[in-house]
Amino acid sequence: MWDAIRTILLFYILPVAVPFVVAFGIYWIAKPLAGWLVPIGQLTRSRRRTAEQRDARRRTLISLIAGMISFVAFFVALLTAIAAFVGRDSLIWMIGLFGAGFGFAAKPFIGDYMTGILFIIEDEFDIGEKVEIFDVEGVVEEITLRTVTLRGMDGEEYIIPNGEIRTVRNFSRGRYTPVKVQIQVPSSQLRSTVDFLEALGQEAVTELPGLLEPWKVIAENGTVGAHTELTIAAKAEFKQGAHLKPRLLALVEERLTAKGIKLQS
Repeated sequence: MWDAIRTILLFYILPVAVPFVVAFGIYWIAKPLAGWLVPIGQLTRSRRRTAEQRDARRRTLISLIAGMISFVAFFVALLTAIAAFVGRDSLIWMIGLFGAGFGFAAKPFIGDYMTGILFIIEDEFDIGEKVEIFDVEGVVEEITLRTVTLRGMDGEEYIIPNGEIRTVRNFSRGRYTPVKVQIQVPSSQLRSTVDFLEALGQEAVTELPGLLEPWKVIAENGTVGAHTELTIAAKAEFKQGAHLKPRLLALVEERLTAKGIKLQS
């Protein structure tokens, strides 16, 4: 009896258990391994990053590479376990047959994993960035080889398969943030107001930290009545538009009032 148990243990249980125990061990240390391999991020599209963006990219790469390591570990464990019971020729035949059947049945999942691998290279978005996918706007909380997890603006959680992602609107990247301010001025003072605002735009670059270049003065509706609506279109440092806008408004109102040009509410 003990010989039978010993035979079952040595020739049936251990050949299956050992590869998967090793695979689970690799799974638990996958993130530290990914942290060591994270310089693979140098293969992505080069762009200038802030310290915050570099940290987000590192966390994204660690998540994706750890998922890839775990997937490979369990796949190799499965092949090793099968190889313990079948010959090389049979194994190759089984892998081919299994691969064809699995590939057909699990095509969506394979597409998800392949897209997840491409995320490592494409660098379309990172953990912590605000994006819009399928009209869903939120902050990226997790990126794995199969899914992207978004936290919606109202706190809800969205889990999106990678293979279904076609268009991404990224709010967290850009060279500048556009700022627009509308004012109404008397049409009788339109020419002098435009000239004054254009000159003020040159001065505002030094007066307003975060303003990248002199603003442009435009009339978007193109109509002239007793009063004309003008738009001041400016470029602020990226993500600084909300901070710049009230200071820009205050500067414009102060200088126009000092010149005797009355703004209409």
